Amino acid sequence: MREIVLDTETTGFEPSEGHRIVEIGAIELFNHMPTGNVYHQYINPDRAMPIEAFQVHGLGDDFLRDKPRFAEVAAAFMAFIGTDSKLVIHNAAFDMKFLNAELNWAGQQPIANDRALDTVAVARRKFPGAPASLDALCRRFGIDNSAREKHGALLDSELLAEVYLELIGGRQPDFALADVTAPRPALQGQPDESQAWVVPRRPTPLGPRLTPEELAAHGAFVEGMGDKAIWKKFG
Repeated sequence: MREIVLDTETTGFEPSEGHRIVEIGAIELFNHMPTGNVYHQYINPDRAMPIEAFQVHGLGDDFLRDKPRFAEVAAAFMAFIGTDSKLVIHNAAFDMKFLNAELNWAGQQPIANDRALDTVAVARRKFPGAPASLDALCRRFGIDNSAREKHGALLDSELLAEVYLELIGGRQPDFALADVTAPRPALQGQPDESQAWVVPRRPTPLGPRLTPEELAAHGAFVEGMGDKAIWKKFG
């Protein structure tokens, strides 16, 4: 199963007011694992960047002036996301309205909204009442986001990919029942892979998530079950 974790940066909040996309970052997952294939593109918005947007993105008019317009990169972007891969997006409605506005202006077909999986909605279902921002979820799952001094589409996609995998149960949520050694489909313009794709190891093992208080409570519970408790038989 192929999924694309995606983020955009924009000049503002509403394409109906003429705001445009200035950066797209996307990470390819196959069977819930990063493959190393990414899409990253800065885009000339054909409009001045507001001061507040410059402060958020770290991008300015001089930097974006020689970048391609969206219409020039639309075909490559659409080839990367494919026709049926699920799009994993934090606050999906925002990014989808900008992507489809840009595609419309470029004379391209829109992306079906039902392709988007909103990780904000997933987080709110899993942790009702808790903060669901990307930073808050990184803190919850112990994901290092110290490099996130300014918003950046590719960095945010990388962080979101880690958050998403934790939200669905870790890097192997299906307990390896899926065929994770199946060859990954080749992207348009790339050669087919002749060897099976192998699941990489997690670069940094997750630390324990039980608190000392929880461990103590569990120990007291086991003690109360007597000598026949299975935990005592197997240590």
